[in-house]
Formats: sequence, structure tokens, C-alpha cells
Amino acid sequence: MKKAVIYCRVSTEKEAQESSLERQEEELLVLSYLKGFEPVCVIRDRASGYELNRPGMLELLDLIKQENIEAVLIQDETRIGRGNAKIALVHCLFKEGVSVFSIADDGEMQLSESDSMVLQIVSMVEEYQRKIHNLKIKRGMKRAVEKGYRPEKNLKNKGNENGRSRKEVPTTEIVRLRENGLTYEEIAATLRGFGYEISRATVHRRYIEYIESESGTI
Repeated sequence: MKKAVIYCRVSTEKEAQESSLERQEEELLVLSYLKGFEPVCVIRDRASGYELNRPGMLELLDLIKQENIEAVLIQDETRIGRGNAKIALVHCLFKEGVSVFSIADDGEMQLSESDSMVLQIVSMVEEYQRKIHNLKIKRGMKRAVEKGYRPEKNLKNKGNENGRSRKEVPTTEIVRLRENGLTYEEIAATLRGFGYEISRATVHRRYIEYIESESGTI
């Protein structure tokens, strides 16, 4: 049986809203039964739909990544959120391959034409961002190799079968690539291409730390 999470939300902490949460939960349990889902968790939120920082919603997003969740069940699309928050959260759910079922639609949630268009645009932008990111990595790697960087000589623990290789940040390589004219962003992209999980900020910090240590200021 497919796993699902039941998500209920009201907009305030008022006690009067408690009955609404209970009603949502009862109706969604029926929906899960009718649609053949196994409800693994019921999440209740008391927060505005315009807010992203909701304890229940954050728990839901974590649960989706940790468990094999295939659907989220809601009363109607406004329970996920309102305005830009709704679009952002629906996008997050769809990216994880999670379907959204609502009582209002008696099945999969039907988005308006405008919301569907916005989600398509967001997906297109993300795809181009990925392409740009990959191009930056390739460009950085090419420049690094042209400047004399040889990963087969400089990477430590290459081929570690436990997958624990290349955890340490190669400060000496950061310094050498920087001195060869690469930007911090290019160095970060290059090292990520060689398997290091490192950001531009970390590259900059490690380089400054090295310079300060060499000059005796730290």
C-alpha cells in the first residue's frame, strides 16, 4: 500500500480552530482509505498559509526525504499555503515526486492555469541554473588543468571503497589555484567537480586563513 502523510492546517492558535483540525483529520483519514493510501503520519499546523516557517510543514518536508512517501493528503490547496508560499511548497513536493490529493478535488489536486504556468517557469529556471552550474564546473576544471592542476596526483585516498575519500579540503590546492588567477567561485566549482563538497565562502575562508597563518597574524 502506498504511504501518505495527512497534513492539516489552521491559521491561528485559537482553541476554536481545534475542531477544524479534528474535522480535517477525520475527513482525510476517509480520503486515504478511499484512495488506497496508508497514512503513516498526521501533521497538524497552526500557522498562516503565507508563512514558510511552519513546524508541521518543515516536519512534512523532512519526512518525505526520510520515508518512501508517495502522497500528501490535504483538505484543499490553501492548506498547503497561500500566495508565493503555496507555489514554493507545491514545487518542493512535486520535485520529490510526491502527489498531492485533496478533498476539494476528490483526488489529485488540480492547480489553476496560472499556478501551473508559474511552476513550469520555476522548473525551467532551475534546469538552466543546473546547466550554468555544470558549465562553471567544466570551465573551472579546464582552467585549473591549464594552470597545472593534476587531480590524479593531488587527490588523496583516491578509490576508497568506503566512500570516505576526499573529505578534507585541499588548502594547498586552493592557494595554488588562487595564485594562478582563478576566482574563489571558479576554485569552488573546480573542486566540486573533483568530488569536494565545498562552497565559495569556504574557499575564501581557507585561503584567508592560509595567508594569515603564513604572515603570522593568527
